[in-house]
Amino acid sequence: MKNEIPTHILNHLLNNEDFCRRVVPYLKKEYFDGQHKIVFDLITDFVRDHNKLPTSRVLEIEIEKVSAPDETLTQAYDLIQEISVKSDIDTEYLITESEKWCRDKAIYGAIMNSIQIIDGKNEEMTEGAIPEILQEALGVSFDQAIGHDYINDADSRYEFYNNEEEKIPFDLDIFNKMTKGGLPNKTLNIALAGTGVGKSLFMCHMSSSALSEGKNVLYITMEMAEERIAERIDANLMDLPIQQLTELPKNVFDEKIKKIAKGSIGKLIVKQYPTGAAHVGHFRALLNELKLKKNFTPDMIFIDYLNICSSSRVKNTSANSYTIIKSIAEELRGLAVEFDVPIMSATQTTRSGFGNTDVGLEDTSESFGLPATADLMFALISTEELEELNQIMVKQLKNRYNDPTKYKRFVIGIDRAKMKLYDVEESAQDNIMQDMAIPDKPIATWGNNENKDTFADFKV
Repeated sequence: MKNEIPTHILNHLLNNEDFCRRVVPYLKKEYFDGQHKIVFDLITDFVRDHNKLPTSRVLEIEIEKVSAPDETLTQAYDLIQEISVKSDIDTEYLITESEKWCRDKAIYGAIMNSIQIIDGKNEEMTEGAIPEILQEALGVSFDQAIGHDYINDADSRYEFYNNEEEKIPFDLDIFNKMTKGGLPNKTLNIALAGTGVGKSLFMCHMSSSALSEGKNVLYITMEMAEERIAERIDANLMDLPIQQLTELPKNVFDEKIKKIAKGSIGKLIVKQYPTGAAHVGHFRALLNELKLKKNFTPDMIFIDYLNICSSSRVKNTSANSYTIIKSIAEELRGLAVEFDVPIMSATQTTRSGFGNTDVGLEDTSESFGLPATADLMFALISTEELEELNQIMVKQLKNRYNDPTKYKRFVIGIDRAKMKLYDVEESAQDNIMQDMAIPDKPIATWGNNENKDTFADFKV
């Protein structure tokens, strides 16, 4: 039966409109060989051009225009005669078998492509792309969902409106207001800041907050050692200046760890990779290994930070920075979707953005492709005035969760010694914002009114 599947597929494509419309979007030319590929092309080309099924007579006429060896053309002509008589095979059964056949073909193609990459015959992809290629092939399926019917699916839509979306909340009220309750799963969230402003501090604080909420956290560091990240989280959770950690007697340190563990705290895994040496393929392998060896599944992933990751799809030597950073962002968001978690990462500002009191999208280091991919993006801004007040400014750059003009710019408290962030009083918020009096730069509102001025002079 398996060897006969291509013939049965073509038979139903020619004679069964329902089957044709359900499976054609998932069939690829490369799945077929020889005469089957020729006939498949003839059928699908006609359906695309005329929006209806061809007759066997039409195929007989069209095949005369095909350039191929005589033997192959003769076999294709005979195949047309064979499939012209409608088969009595059950449609649902054939759809199931066709899906399996397509998956097998996709896996075979992925293996062949992987071999070419290993042999150096594919100049566009690195070996790091192989896991993703294989994963995509294994995921081949006939998705029968054809979209949301506005009228007929109104009830399900109403239920969606009234179901509370699962989110990872912040311990900062202002961030919860900005995101309508926290970070949803399957999202990529980016903090933009210059060197030393507080990217890692922000993510360490968010990690501590998620842990305190009982969430499992995976923290991937590409810059600092695993122990340094854990040290920052110790300072946060123990509410101690980081310098005092080295002064704690061992028994006191142990007691504080026990106290933390007694709370409703989740699990934290910190994993370091060399700068620029790891990509999504490594992260995926790590996640699978953690699940297998430690029964650990994260609720949230932190990647510190995006610019010093590598791409699994693009060779750094053969592409510009725009392409690389955009690819990394897309791969990270794909990872968030695959493992059903929010991912928080960070990126550097450009040279012009470093020390700027009003960072915008144009200050995103190396790539405008990053803000186009992210679900939430905000800048962390520090000035001498803010440092004196132990505060840091946050400016929204992109927000898919809420109106980005709400809480467009605000300040939060920062305790660099204890690696902590905190909400400030509303009055202090108002005062500092009035004092700063910074003119607004445009905010990206993807899906609504994309800011044309921001991208007007940008060329790839």
